[in-house]
Amino acid sequence: MSGRTFVEKIFDAPEGSIVFKKPDIVLSHDNTSSIEGTFKKMGGEKVADPDQILSVLDHNAPPTNSKLANDYQKIRDFVNSQGVSKFYDVGDGICHQIMSYHARPGMIIVGSDSHTCTAGAFNAFAAGIDRTETAGLWKQGETWFRVPETIKITLLGELKKPVASKDLALWIIGMLGSSGADYMSIEYHGQGVESLSISERMTLANLASEMGAKNAVFPCDGVLNEFYGEELKGGVWADEDAVYLKEIEIDLGEIFPVIACPHHVDNVKGVSEVAGTNINQALIGTCTNGRLDDLKIASDILKGKKLPQGFQLLVIPASKKIYTEAMKQGIIETLINSGANILAPSCGPCLGTGQGIPADGYNVISTANRNFLGRMGNKNSNIYLGSPATVAKSALYGAIADPREKKGIEAFPYKKEQSKTVMVAQEDDRYLNGIWDYTDVDNLNTDQMFAGNLTYNINSSEPDKIAPYLFKGFDDSFAERVQKGDVIIAGENFGCGSSREHPSVGLAFAGVRAVIVKSVSRIFFRSAINQGLLILVIPEAVEYYRKGDPAELDLENGIIKIKDRDFSFPALPPKLMEIIKAGGLVDWIKGA
Repeated sequence: MSGRTFVEKIFDAPEGSIVFKKPDIVLSHDNTSSIEGTFKKMGGEKVADPDQILSVLDHNAPPTNSKLANDYQKIRDFVNSQGVSKFYDVGDGICHQIMSYHARPGMIIVGSDSHTCTAGAFNAFAAGIDRTETAGLWKQGETWFRVPETIKITLLGELKKPVASKDLALWIIGMLGSSGADYMSIEYHGQGVESLSISERMTLANLASEMGAKNAVFPCDGVLNEFYGEELKGGVWADEDAVYLKEIEIDLGEIFPVIACPHHVDNVKGVSEVAGTNINQALIGTCTNGRLDDLKIASDILKGKKLPQGFQLLVIPASKKIYTEAMKQGIIETLINSGANILAPSCGPCLGTGQGIPADGYNVISTANRNFLGRMGNKNSNIYLGSPATVAKSALYGAIADPREKKGIEAFPYKKEQSKTVMVAQEDDRYLNGIWDYTDVDNLNTDQMFAGNLTYNINSSEPDKIAPYLFKGFDDSFAERVQKGDVIIAGENFGCGSSREHPSVGLAFAGVRAVIVKSVSRIFFRSAINQGLLILVIPEAVEYYRKGDPAELDLENGIIKIKDRDFSFPALPPKLMEIIKAGGLVDWIKGA
């Protein structure tokens, strides 16, 4: 009998199994207000376990309008009334940084944010879920998990500074693709792991979401013990003879600075390939790279120098602790003297809310984790992603620049084909015979389905308010024309990006009968099930379909007929079909 992977040990079940578990921590943030609304729809009054909940006000902190301010106060009232002790108010920090105060080896952690996977740096199983599922956990305390297959990544050697873990993370994404690890667990092994600090591990774990992974995890070792200042117990790790879906070996010494170019995170190129590209604005911070070592790298590059006239550099420490320590060390003063603006610990402009929205025509370089069109609140700008060193050096020159003293000439060795379509032109009618034809659209992300800057102005518990904004900025005709019983047919990695459930809530409310895709983002799949929205992964059917073809869906027998050809699909597990038939998780829990 072969050994077990990390996730097989955590869930005490083989890959592919469906198990029910009670998470140790259930994370929420500004969406706590929306989750409370769904919790009440489920008949919830008192949460099952107040000690399970961790709530952080961070995404729009400080609030930028009265609606958000009222939501924040509503959240304060809620956590007080429910006896939630793990609550962090405005300015305390970003939720994934705050998680470092609570995560421990061997824990099961879930959160209503796609980057909950960051906590894998602490030898915990950590994965994002949606708001409805979080509400269900508040009420019942446990949820279902599919035990994923695992990719083993073995790291050898050490990174050659200023090459950073962000470069390594983007390298892996560019190699695998943004859906290359879809629904999988990633384990980091090898001697090279020992050379990575907890901050660097957090960056790698954070970006697991951007390659489609369910989670990423590091071992419980001396580096983690040193971080916590104690000998930790309860560590879980894979057996030496564990069986993996795929094994990858990477020599860290061969990694060079890279950039994710617009408009997708797997559009990776060597810095030297895009060096000289004009840049108008830069961002250093977010849950990916807002830690003390990141800020110090930037300040060392900018010390005694001035940014170009009119250039906007925004710096956002990931927590109050990091902010105050950076002040003590003179890092903040150095950055301010260079011309940077320091924002309060928060998510900042990463998701297109709050301060720092770029102007039309701006090229932005950022240490964040996503660069979808419109991600920072303006679809007329472009976003490049890089390491703190690359971002700081580029800010200094007002153009993408190699952070190394000796500039390189390397080209990134992998190329992922980018989606043929990122926006449907007004004259391009994609609707015929009850079918929305997006077969040429890969990576249709949640920002395209429902803009990030609306996420906290409209709660996900308000489907009637969501519906008018569905697909705005992607296919502006969709919201006005979608009909009950319609079918959407799309390409690969449907629903990637943020864990916001507004798109699935809105599509279910509009009466969309099914979404047929080549592949689907893990969190979106769960979100769709939780709303009673059927997602069918049938790549052959997507390839076969031509605009205008009639399509008939037979759920009972698991068949979709397109024109003259039948395509079969496997039935969902019985419990998930119960949720679909009940019209979603809210009604299923109410009827349980």
